Amino acid sequence: MLQNLKTKAKLSILSFIALLAILILGILGTVQLKQVNNGLVRVYNDRVLPLEQLKIVADEYAVNIVDTTHQTRNGNFNFDKCVSNIDEAQTKIKLNLEKYLSTELTKDEKVLVDSLKSFVIKGDEVTNKIKQSCKNKDIDSITKITIEELYPNIDPISGKVSELIKLQLDVAKNETDIAAEIYSSSKTTIILTIVISFVVLTLLSYSIISDIIKKLDKVKTELLNFFSFLNKEKNDVTLLDINSKDEFGEMAIVINENIVKTKKLIEEDVALIEDAKVVMSRVNNGWYGQFIEKSTSNASLEEFKNNVNKMIDNTKNRFVHVNEVLTSYSKNNFVPALKMEANDERGGVFETLVNGLNTLQQTLTQMLVENKTNGLTLDKSSNVLLSNVDKLNLSSNEAAASLEETAAALEEVTSNVRNNTQNIAQMAKLSSEVTASASQGEKLANETTVAMDEINNQVNLINEAIGVIDNIAFQTNILSLNAAVEAATAGEAGKGFAVVAGEVRNLASRSAEAAREIKTIVENATSKANQGKSIATNMIEGYKELNQNISQTISLISDIQNASKEQLLGIEQINDAVTQLDRQTQQNAMIASQTHDVALITDEISKLIVSDADSKEFVGKHDVKAKNMNMGTNNKQIHEVEKKIVTPTKKDTKVVSSKSNDNEWESF
Repeated sequence: MLQNLKTKAKLSILSFIALLAILILGILGTVQLKQVNNGLVRVYNDRVLPLEQLKIVADEYAVNIVDTTHQTRNGNFNFDKCVSNIDEAQTKIKLNLEKYLSTELTKDEKVLVDSLKSFVIKGDEVTNKIKQSCKNKDIDSITKITIEELYPNIDPISGKVSELIKLQLDVAKNETDIAAEIYSSSKTTIILTIVISFVVLTLLSYSIISDIIKKLDKVKTELLNFFSFLNKEKNDVTLLDINSKDEFGEMAIVINENIVKTKKLIEEDVALIEDAKVVMSRVNNGWYGQFIEKSTSNASLEEFKNNVNKMIDNTKNRFVHVNEVLTSYSKNNFVPALKMEANDERGGVFETLVNGLNTLQQTLTQMLVENKTNGLTLDKSSNVLLSNVDKLNLSSNEAAASLEETAAALEEVTSNVRNNTQNIAQMAKLSSEVTASASQGEKLANETTVAMDEINNQVNLINEAIGVIDNIAFQTNILSLNAAVEAATAGEAGKGFAVVAGEVRNLASRSAEAAREIKTIVENATSKANQGKSIATNMIEGYKELNQNISQTISLISDIQNASKEQLLGIEQINDAVTQLDRQTQQNAMIASQTHDVALITDEISKLIVSDADSKEFVGKHDVKAKNMNMGTNNKQIHEVEKKIVTPTKKDTKVVSSKSNDNEWESF
C-alpha cells in the first residue's frame, strides 16, 4: 500500500503516528495521575483528618471531662474551673464531631455513627449533670454521678470511637490498594504504548527510507547505464523497473520513454553508418552500382544518406556522360561538350574535368566565343548556387530543430529530478517537525516528574499529621500515668479513677498503634510515588534516545538530498552536451551563409568574364548565347520546409573542436 502513496503522504503518516503516540501517552499519564491524586486527597480528607477529630472527641470525654470530674471531686479544681473545663470540652466535642460528620461516610461508618450519636447523647446528659452540680457546688452529687453514671455512659463512647478509628484505617488501606492498582495498570499501559509506538515508528521509518533509497539507487544505476550506452561504453541499455504511483514512478515512465526513443535512434544511426562504410569502400574502389539501403528516424542523417546516394548516382551518370563525349571526340566530332550540373561544387574534380574537355573543344572552335559562353553559363550557375545555399540553410535549421526537441525532452527529465530534490527537502522539514514532537513528549515526561514530586510533598504533610497524632497519644499516656499516681495517692477512693486511667492508657496505645499503621501505609504510597517518578525519568531518557534516532534519520535524508543533487548535476551536463551540438549546428548555418556570400562573388566574376569577352571584337561575337544547362530536368524537386527559429534555452558551454573531420563525425 505504501508503494503507491506519494512521498509527501508517507512522511505525513509518519508524523501523524508520532504525534498520536505522544498525545496518547500524555492523556494516559494525566488521567492516571489524576486518579492517584484523588485517592490521596480522599485518604487525607476523609480518613486522616477524621482520625484526629475522633481522637479529640474520645480524649475530651475520656480525659478532660472524666479528669475534671475527679479533680473537682478530690478538691484539686474549684467549681468554676470544673464548669469552664466541661464547657471547653463540650465545645471541642461538638466542633470536631460536626467536622467528622461533614466528611464522606461509608455505609458501615454511618451505622457506627448512628450508634455513636446515641451514646454521645447519654454522655452529654451525664456531662450536663456534672456541670450543673459544679454550678450548684454540690460535691455529693458529683461523687454520686461519678460512681454510678460517669463510666457506664462515657466508656461506650470510647469503644465506638475505637471502632470508627479501625474502620478509617481499613478504608484508608483500601484506598491505598486502589492507588497501587492504578499505578500498576498505568505503568503497564504507558510502557506498552511506548513499545508499540517505538516499534511502529521504527518499522514505518525504515520502510519509507528503504523505499526511497532503493528507488534512488535504481534511478542512479539506470542513468549511468544509459550514459555508458550514449558514450558507446555499452552495447545495450535497460529500462527503469519502478512500478509505483509516486514521484519516482512518474519519473521512471518519462526516463524509460526517452531511453527507448534514444536507443532506437542510435541503433538506426549505427546500422546506417555501417551500411554507408561498406558502400563508400566500394565507391573508393570505383564501383558506383551500390547504394545505402538502411534508414533512420534521424532526419539529418537520413538526409545525409539520401545526399550520398544521390551523389553516387550523379557521379556515375557524369562518368557515363564524360565517356560519351570522349568517344565523340575520338570520332572527330567536337561539337558535344560537358556541362556543369546544378549541384556541382565549384573548384571540384568534376569542374576540372568539364573545363578540361570543354577547353579542348573550345580550342578547336573559337576561344573567345567559348569564353563568352562560359561566362554566361557561369552567370546562370551562380544563381543556381545561390538557390542551393538557401536550401542548405534550410537543412541546417531543420537539424537545429531536431536538437531543440531533444533538449526539451532532457529539460523535462531535469525538471522531474529537480522536483524530486525539492520533495526530499520537504522530507527533511517534516523530520524536523517529528523532532519537535518528540521534544514535546520529553517535556510532558518532565511535567510528570514534577507532579510526582508534588504527590511526595502531600504524603509528607500526611506524615506530619500522623506525627501530631502520635504526640497526642504520647501525651495522653503521660496523663494516664499521672492519673494512676493520683489514684494511688487517693487510696480506696481513687480505685475508680485508676480504672479510668488504665482505659485511657489503652486508648492512647491503640491510637499510637493506629498512627504507626497509617505511617506504614503512607510510606508505601511514598515508595510507589518514587517508582512513578523513576518511570517518568526512564520516559525522559527514552524520548532523548528517540530524538537521537530522528537526528540520524534527518542525516540519512540529507545524504539522499545530496545524491539527488548530484543526479541533477549529471543531467544538466547532458543538457550542456546537447547545447554544444546545437551550437555546432548553428555554426553550420553560419558557414552556409558564408557560402552564400561566395556565390555572390562568383556571380560578379561571371559578369566580369562576359564583359571582358564583349570588349573584344571577333567573328560571331553577337551570336554567342549562354549554354542551356537543363538544370531543372535531372534534379529532384526539393520541398521547402518552414524554417524554425531556434532559440537556445541552456547556459553557454565551451565548444571544443575536434582534431579532424572524421573525429567530428564520430562525436556527432
